Amino acid sequence: MANWFKRLWNDRRGNALLLAGAAMPLIIGSAGIATDTIQWVTTKRLLQRTADSAAIAGVYAKMQSQTVGSAVATDITTNNQTKLSLNTGYPVISYPADTSNYTNAVDVTVAVQKKLAMSYFFTGTTPVITANARAGIVQTGDYCVVSLEPSSATGIDATGNTSLNLGCGMITNSTSLSAAVATGSSSVTASPIAAVGGIQSSNNWAAGTQFLPFTVAQPDPFALVNATLSSCVPGGQLKVLPGNSLDLSGAASACYSSADIKGTLTLPTSTPLYINGGDMSVNAGAVITGTSSTIVFTNTSLSPTATIGSLSMNGNATVNLTAPTSGTFKGIAMYQDRRASSLNQSTFNGDGSTFLQGALYFPNQQLNFLGNAGASTNCVQMVARRVYFSGSSAINNTCPSGSGAGSFKGQHVRLVG
Repeated sequence: MANWFKRLWNDRRGNALLLAGAAMPLIIGSAGIATDTIQWVTTKRLLQRTADSAAIAGVYAKMQSQTVGSAVATDITTNNQTKLSLNTGYPVISYPADTSNYTNAVDVTVAVQKKLAMSYFFTGTTPVITANARAGIVQTGDYCVVSLEPSSATGIDATGNTSLNLGCGMITNSTSLSAAVATGSSSVTASPIAAVGGIQSSNNWAAGTQFLPFTVAQPDPFALVNATLSSCVPGGQLKVLPGNSLDLSGAASACYSSADIKGTLTLPTSTPLYINGGDMSVNAGAVITGTSSTIVFTNTSLSPTATIGSLSMNGNATVNLTAPTSGTFKGIAMYQDRRASSLNQSTFNGDGSTFLQGALYFPNQQLNFLGNAGASTNCVQMVARRVYFSGSSAINNTCPSGSGAGSFKGQHVRLVG
């Protein structure tokens, strides 16, 4: 026997066999641990995706006044990436999860038991793998163009030779996959570009533009502003012929059935110019000046179907309009009653001498902005059902303190923890 061990000791093949045998437990153990680790990480990753998706679904449900728990459970049932049954008592849902930093935050924790072969062989136990996600609404993006389009129609359209440099972002509530488009020879510098639906890719968007498709609908920023004619009695048509001028700056009230401006008009100061049920036409060569002024399209009738006029401003008209810094129409240069027919459109088209500070508010109509090269805009806001750009425009959203104009913060659902 001693001789046999001696021969084995001196045999290289025998040494290799002994070393391999001695190392086999370590090799098998390492492979088992590696397999357990991969299974753990894969399950954790898939479980995290389930938690993330469920938390986001919970926030959207809360925003739409739906039951958060039901939305989370439905999302997990539909999108459970692990295909495993969650542990009893899960998901654990908490909301509002964080009221100090985020709005409508929803916290979701999910857990599953996963049998890991090597670990179970030695311990006889099945570990619990958990994942947690928190989603909430965060404010991101400054928007000075807001399209309230609720359907699948395109909400923002820049075309032709439009050259836009907004200094702010644009957002639309359109659900279309082409909710915001830039076509033709247009050049659009605006960031971010956001939409409830999709955003059409294009070389017309400036380099570096941030795109935020499939985002939260933007609320109407002027939803609480309402027009009334209780303080004045509507008169006939406001008409200013070519070469003539009319100064209403000192008028205590100004109400007309419609307006046809071909000459020079000075708007009332600190009191609106009301257009009762009719249209306003501003023709080439006209000059409109207003300081702390608002043009209001409304109707004395309280009927939901009352006729609300539209704006038609042709090229080569000069407009110098600054919105009020206080009062009902603070920051609003033009206001159209929300009862206006969506079948009609309004057009703003100033020449190179145009200056505009304030909001153009046409919540139920398409607003065509056809500013010519050289037109100056300051603190401009466009809030309309749809916004259509053509021509050359330049918008600078740097606003004087207290002007009431500026940009609107966007709301977006994000994972926040």
